Amino acid sequence: MTHSHRSARTDLTPYTLEATENTHSSRALGLTAVSVAAVALLLRQSRRNHTGSTALHSGAPQDLLKLTVGLLERLLPSNRRFEVRLWDGTLLPGSSREASLVLNHPDSLGRMLKLPLDVTMGEAYLRGDWDIEGDYSAFLEVLESFDGRMDLTGLLSLVRDAAILKRSSTPSPTSRSRLRGGTHTRARDRAAIAHHYDVSNAFYKLWLDPRMQYSCAYFPTGTETLAQAQDAKLELICRKLRLKPGERLLDIGCGWGGLSIYAAQQYGVQVTGVTLSKRQLEEGKARVRAAGLERQVRLELLDYRDVQGKFDKISSVGMSEHVGRRNMSAYFRSAFNSLEPGGLMLNHAISDNPKPMKVPKQVLSGDFSERYIFPDGELLPIGETLEHAESVGFEVRDVESLREHYARTLELWAANLERESSAALKEVGLEKLRLWRLYLHTCAYYFRRGYITIHQTVLAKPDAVGLVHLPRSRADLYR
Repeated sequence: MTHSHRSARTDLTPYTLEATENTHSSRALGLTAVSVAAVALLLRQSRRNHTGSTALHSGAPQDLLKLTVGLLERLLPSNRRFEVRLWDGTLLPGSSREASLVLNHPDSLGRMLKLPLDVTMGEAYLRGDWDIEGDYSAFLEVLESFDGRMDLTGLLSLVRDAAILKRSSTPSPTSRSRLRGGTHTRARDRAAIAHHYDVSNAFYKLWLDPRMQYSCAYFPTGTETLAQAQDAKLELICRKLRLKPGERLLDIGCGWGGLSIYAAQQYGVQVTGVTLSKRQLEEGKARVRAAGLERQVRLELLDYRDVQGKFDKISSVGMSEHVGRRNMSAYFRSAFNSLEPGGLMLNHAISDNPKPMKVPKQVLSGDFSERYIFPDGELLPIGETLEHAESVGFEVRDVESLREHYARTLELWAANLERESSAALKEVGLEKLRLWRLYLHTCAYYFRRGYITIHQTVLAKPDAVGLVHLPRSRADLYR
């Protein structure tokens, strides 16, 4: 499963900064494109001069409090669904109290306002500078609902006040990935996968379903439990692949073996599953043994580029997001070459929204996920993904969006993690617990609002005479 991995756009804070005809009023920070550029320039310049900051922090806590309150009142929308609570108990009420934004100490806001904002806000959260209590979406939606009116003088005043609050740089949280070597080489891909998936099997067990399915579940009625929805997802995949007893299934990115085991048990296929995660492989093999499927399911620590043999069907769930745009055609070519003529592949992957973001990269870099969540991950728009698949000979037979299903999946994962937070704290420590809490809640918001989506795509390799042996109707898939 890959959610906020790096895409062509920003990926932690999904604002859309839109220039308007009236330069005194615009949305999502209330800044026109020109104003955003001015903010970036002024904030960069402010790094070179900390005189005002030093004077203020040397002995004027009440001035610092007053400055923080003033900035918040100008930055935050008047009609917001959360209150703000400062380190001394000062309360700034919102229109409702569905959530609370808590600034834990006088340096909090200054650390959150350094550039690029997505990185510094995320890192400040990992350090405990700020918290969200209640509905995270109440805070996240603020990033696109600014309703203030600000002329250039007010803008300059705001930026100068923000510069005064800024402190000297603080060390990056220890959860940051530090990969070496060329992007998407075999060695670097193994390291990138290990950074995310080898956190702790016990940690993932706390908030995933019993089968440990770390990908979008399927809620056909919307009333299913997480476990029921994950079983429904596995069943849907097997139906779309038209699995038959005795067929050979290649499961690329097999995770902890959930799909491999399900397909073998329910459809009688022979499965080869590959993963780059050592901890996933250990757990997956143990689950295969416990199910008595050693002769039917073989899980291996193997790169998709090194798979040998031929298969009747291929599944790839939450894996192609790690491949990268540059290697996407090679990824599909490898799968195409591994398929027997007439075979099918199901590619289940998160897709980027193709709408461009009107935000300067120096303001919102999109690097938080790259540094802390999914290093080297990259999302492609579905159209581009299909182009890569077709370029190697695949025929696209079915494309289905499951965006709302993933939003619900993430909501349930986040709720599970909150419920098991004490156990998670003991397992991975406070910083990683906070990282995953922020990640799951933010991704749920992203999918709800459509900033990112997910597609299941059925691809066919026509036989020698160009035929694809599929029913004329897909009605049986949803019986």
